[in-house]
Order: sequence, then structure tokens, then C-alpha cells
Amino acid sequence: MRKIVATEKAPAAIGPYAQANIVDGFVFTSGQVPIAPATGELVEGGIEEQTKQSLENIKAILEEAGSGMDKVVKTTCFLTDMNNFAKMNEVYAAYFTEGAYPSRSAFQVGALPKGAMVEIEAIAMKE
Repeated sequence: MRKIVATEKAPAAIGPYAQANIVDGFVFTSGQVPIAPATGELVEGGIEEQTKQSLENIKAILEEAGSGMDKVVKTTCFLTDMNNFAKMNEVYAAYFTEGAYPSRSAFQVGALPKGAMVEIEAIAMKE
């Protein structure tokens, strides 16, 4: 059984995809770029502000799904410049509990939607 997740507390999808799907007790989020839900625009600032907004969007989606950041088991981070990795990592670490960090992959990519510097997706347990 599959359930689509949608919340106004995260940006609306900018294409033919759902914010998240719940399948077999797991929540699979779509990649979240740093778009402010209230404006639909990219947040101002550098990699720190953009990472924070991407993670806040994931947090809102997971909460709507009945999960949370403490239930995240895997993330994938996409960066347009790997030189931003350390700064992204500092913000990222604040959203997870040391000793229970999720598995993670990180990649440098050529470009991201709306000119974002970072995009993050997550898989979390529902229960």
C-alpha cells in the first residue's frame, strides 16, 4: 500500500512528483531544494542558509507523514560545489543525533533546480 504525502509547510512540487511517498513503513521524500514554502522562492544567503531550509522542508514533510528527523535512516545530498561540503555538514549535523546518524551519500552535480546550491532527499521509518 502506498500513500502520498503533501503539506503546505514545505514547498509544493515544481514538477510531476510527490513531496513524499509512504511505502511499507518507510517515508521516501523527494529531493528538497531550499525553497521557502511561504514564498515559493529560493532562500537568500549561502550554503548554510540553503542547507537549513532544505532540511526544514524535509522535517515538515516527515512530520506530516507521521515520522521525524530522528527516524531518518538514509539521506542523499547533492551539492553544486564540493567546496561547500564542510559548511553543509556543520548545519546538517545539527538536525541529527550523534551516535544515530543516518547513512548518507553526497555528490557534486552540475546544476540543481532554481539555481540551488544544495538538494537533500531522505528515507525515514514511519514508526
